[in-house]
Amino acid sequence: MKDSARVLIVADNASAKFGGEAFLPLHYFRLLRERGIEAWLLTHQRVQSELDALFVADRERIHYVPDTRAHIALANLGARLPTRVNDVTLSCASQLMTQFMQRRMVRKLVREHQITVVHSPTPVSPKQPSALFDVGAPVVIGPMNGGMTFPVAFAHMQGASGRGMQSLARAAANFANTVLPGKPQAAALVVANVRTEVALPRVARRAPVHRLVENGVDLRRFSAEHATRLADRGKVRFAFVGRLVDWKGVDLLLEALVVAKATPTIELEVFGDGPERGALTALSERLGLAGRVHFHGFVPQEQTAAQLRELDGLILPSLYECGGAVVLEAMATGLPVIATRWGGPADYLDNECGILIEPTGRQFLVQELASAMVRLADDRALRERLGANGRKKVEREYDWERKLDRMLEIYQSVQHAPTVTLVPELSVERLIRLPNAEQPANDVQEVAAAGVGQRAAS
Repeated sequence: MKDSARVLIVADNASAKFGGEAFLPLHYFRLLRERGIEAWLLTHQRVQSELDALFVADRERIHYVPDTRAHIALANLGARLPTRVNDVTLSCASQLMTQFMQRRMVRKLVREHQITVVHSPTPVSPKQPSALFDVGAPVVIGPMNGGMTFPVAFAHMQGASGRGMQSLARAAANFANTVLPGKPQAAALVVANVRTEVALPRVARRAPVHRLVENGVDLRRFSAEHATRLADRGKVRFAFVGRLVDWKGVDLLLEALVVAKATPTIELEVFGDGPERGALTALSERLGLAGRVHFHGFVPQEQTAAQLRELDGLILPSLYECGGAVVLEAMATGLPVIATRWGGPADYLDNECGILIEPTGRQFLVQELASAMVRLADDRALRERLGANGRKKVEREYDWERKLDRMLEIYQSVQHAPTVTLVPELSVERLIRLPNAEQPANDVQEVAAAGVGQRAAS
């Protein structure tokens, strides 16, 4: 495989700074190059300065879609919408616009570099259509991870507008994936779990489906070698790591911290930023948690890894989490994890390495979060046992190196797969007038009208 594979990774964003699914293409490209495999990366110009610094020796292997006026306009308009509405409308339209521009560039790169596999690891939504079809090489899409809903007790959090847009997007997914047949024509679709496979549009299921976890851990960065614990000085510190949005449940965590009573003082370190930061800071003050809760804002991954080594546990009370890479990162650091038994964290954790709480209601979740914190704070041996088991599980199942081994097997299986064309190229491109890579788009409304689909966790 090492001698024959020539892989083009294609993604909207490939970035450590953006976090979330933008990490995924970055990891694939980095690991392929570290193994000496011929690989190229095609992504958006907005991340060029970051990638130039990260991949000095491989700069000529990275190509960029320019940041057009339409991209900027869609981002500005989307910032005025509720997050989940933006995800299934303007953000999706921006991603599709990027894919159409990439499609032209992919064809050229396939010819120039004799590419044998085109891999699109993002967006991870199973329903969002793909414009990467008929590009001259077999296409692998995924691992995808989605099909999420809120727990029944928290369904109201989605709001009427969010439910309406999500229902519309899901209903239109089959049609959208027929018009833009990247997934039906793919040589392989990769899904993270059964939930995601079920969520695939019916028309997309004609492609071969493989199973591979979405997230992984770089075990070189996330080490289980801990710094001196503050627990020896009468404190136990837990961390929350993630974007500060309502469905992450940080407000529930703050309320639980008020209830939690333990012999060591329990403190909370919050790493992340987002639209809820101001409200959460104010809530912390109203609850009298000054001095026990510390908001650090966005922290780059390498600094987060160092911070986790000084802490005693991670808490992720999220109510809408498809993945949850931070859970794996905490496990790799040897930390016990408290999380809701919902979505990705429930896939990763078990009773041997963490504490899972059923999201059956707000008051129940607050009380059980408090009880779990107290249990871990009062029992150092339990913390250490759960943390050690978590590290072993990550080494066994979620190491990025093992994940790449499986992806290389998938690449090998598709390299000689026949290319299928279901929709003539011309008929598709008549549906949406998008810019060439060299020519910015002018008609924002026409671009936005193509935004049928959804992003991760939709």
